[in-house]
Amino acid sequence: MATYSCRSREELRMEYKKLMNRYEALKHENLKLDMSRGKPSQLQLDLVSDMLTVLQNSKDCIIDGLDCRNYGDLAGLKCAREYWADVLGCKPSQTFVGGNASLSLMYDLIARAFTYGLKDSPRPWCKEERIKFLCPSPGYDRHFRITEKFGFELITVPMTPDGPDMDVVEQLVEDPMVKGIWCVPKFSNPQGYCYSEETVDRFANLKPAAPDFAIMWDNAYCVHEFDGEFQPFRDIISLCAEAGRPNMVYEFASSSKITFPGAGISVMAASEENIAYHSKLIGVQTISYDKVNQLRHVLYLKDRAHTLELMKKHAQILAPKFELVLKMLRAEVTDKGIAHWHHPQGGYFVCVAAMPGTAKRTLELCKKAGVTLTEAGATYPYGIDPHDSMIRIAPSLPPIEELEKAMQVFCTCLKLAALEKYLGITLESVTDEK
Repeated sequence: MATYSCRSREELRMEYKKLMNRYEALKHENLKLDMSRGKPSQLQLDLVSDMLTVLQNSKDCIIDGLDCRNYGDLAGLKCAREYWADVLGCKPSQTFVGGNASLSLMYDLIARAFTYGLKDSPRPWCKEERIKFLCPSPGYDRHFRITEKFGFELITVPMTPDGPDMDVVEQLVEDPMVKGIWCVPKFSNPQGYCYSEETVDRFANLKPAAPDFAIMWDNAYCVHEFDGEFQPFRDIISLCAEAGRPNMVYEFASSSKITFPGAGISVMAASEENIAYHSKLIGVQTISYDKVNQLRHVLYLKDRAHTLELMKKHAQILAPKFELVLKMLRAEVTDKGIAHWHHPQGGYFVCVAAMPGTAKRTLELCKKAGVTLTEAGATYPYGIDPHDSMIRIAPSLPPIEELEKAMQVFCTCLKLAALEKYLGITLESVTDEK
């Protein structure tokens, strides 16, 4: 069947009226479906709920002669640091284990850079006349909000299937006002791209003008395959050290989508110098994080190999949902020529690049039909998508039956928005004609 761009105006109007009838029928179903965030489903939470019984009594809270219920071990239990070092491929001495959210570790790092400066900072960032931060886009909205909150100038860097456009990155870091870059190197949020080996090498060998330039390496989906076998990743900390800039990178991860998002453990990995420097500053903020929870996680997850076995069980729940989303996009949208998308093998999102100028309208129509998705523009700095095109779908939370209904709504709305663009009409004008 011909794409929309190849059809006559009359054919487009007929298609539009047919879709409007379908849309009105979907609206009358009074749906309340949420695909706005990458939340694990109840099935995934139930999958790991036996972790709550790992610690049975007070004796279970003692390890290596330390009572985890008490103060101490600011950088995390020895076994917790060893666990994350095994997962990330770095050294235990290069890890700092925090609370349930890696986002908190990221925010606090930027706050400390702003207030005190980083290990190699000539002065605190708050003393700088101007600060710029690189934001590969589409990207993670919460990353962008952190640096926006501190008043940094956010600079968009185009994403490619191999990662950020490194030609652009290497040019921009020649400016000493550029202090860092946000990265999600594996199954990027939202497109699901994995940085190529060349991209990782170019990051490790960056020569930024700012001596305190920070690569914020958010490895949130490091073990989160749902299609195929585990894809190993390289240790960015060692690579930066080998390139002569050991303090340039900070890596983050958490168990948020391995165990419980609201009650997990997180990690910041960096050079020993960076860990020592930040531990002194964090020691003013807190005496220690939740070591009981750290122990619970280590006893349950054990090591990377055991964690990967658990992730295969998560994949059995997630894979059918992503397959459904991609199947419906192919069936409903492919031959219309109005959008394209990447087939991710892991992570938590499908990113649809809609016809320019239609993302906001698509999401507006979805909302009226009872389906909530991430706001248009959220995947760009300041919430502004220059092409009004990118739409992030989070399939993980709804049961498969609800997800199928939500995708029926989404595909219908995507096509309606595109037809409105071609025809120069609005939903209200067609409704009036009726």
